[in-house]
Amino acid sequence: MKNNDFHKGITLTAIGSFWWGVIGVFYFEYISFVGHVEVVLHRCIWTTFFLLITTSFFMKWHIFLITLKNFKVLITLFFSGLLIFINWAIWIYAVANNQIIDASFGYFIMPILSVLLGNIFFKEILNKKRKISIILVIISIIFLLFVSFKSIPWVGLVVALSWGFYNLLRKKINIDTDVGLLIESLFILPFALIGFYLIVQEGLNDFTFSNPPMMLLLILAGPMTVIPLFLYVRGVELCGLGPTGMIFYITPTFQFILGFFYYNEPFSITKLVSFILIWIAVFIYLKDLYENN
Repeated sequence: MKNNDFHKGITLTAIGSFWWGVIGVFYFEYISFVGHVEVVLHRCIWTTFFLLITTSFFMKWHIFLITLKNFKVLITLFFSGLLIFINWAIWIYAVANNQIIDASFGYFIMPILSVLLGNIFFKEILNKKRKISIILVIISIIFLLFVSFKSIPWVGLVVALSWGFYNLLRKKINIDTDVGLLIESLFILPFALIGFYLIVQEGLNDFTFSNPPMMLLLILAGPMTVIPLFLYVRGVELCGLGPTGMIFYITPTFQFILGFFYYNEPFSITKLVSFILIWIAVFIYLKDLYENN
């Protein structure tokens, strides 16, 4: 049974990672013509709506209500909600502005950055290989800074930092992933609704009752956000952080491949050198994960 759970976990994690790396890229790039601001707003609004449905379906309202009574957890979720909003916004901006490769840079270094944050904030011990991985990531960024300030993939760094600190905050509290995301989304929702109202007032919205197919397409931003998260988190529960940490690299790998080969994004020699350093760091990190699981 345990072996079956492990294989099921690997499968779910792989599907979730593939979803983020391929299906999510195609979807958000396809709807980017409406403008990244409106796409971000719809992602916030419909993610909240979809989570309300799943919370009812899985009968987790008692967990939700208990969480509302914990002020410390709520404050943490407010700030983690701000970080997830930044992550969503910068990712959609990257897709809409031909910076998918730069975003993939962030997802390549994010797990390694999380290891560093774990050491700084939770005093987690770093072995030699993980130290080398962290050093290579820092060298890669310094190299880009030394060659050209403009060549630094700022989008990728914001993606990595926002997601890394998001995971850090969520690690400080013990709450179901989906319930926590619902509360985070509810914190964001009023601002998203105000933003959408302002867009409607200016007549800049593509989401209108006169165009039902477009409405449906934008509503899909909710399940497109929640479904891969459910798959990945369930995979982590079944087979652990180590194996899923390795599987996660499906996401940035496919993002990079699509950005370079399908969307023909520019990729300079400078960034190639930086990515080679990152890939070496990732290889060392994955080798360490494999040896310790």
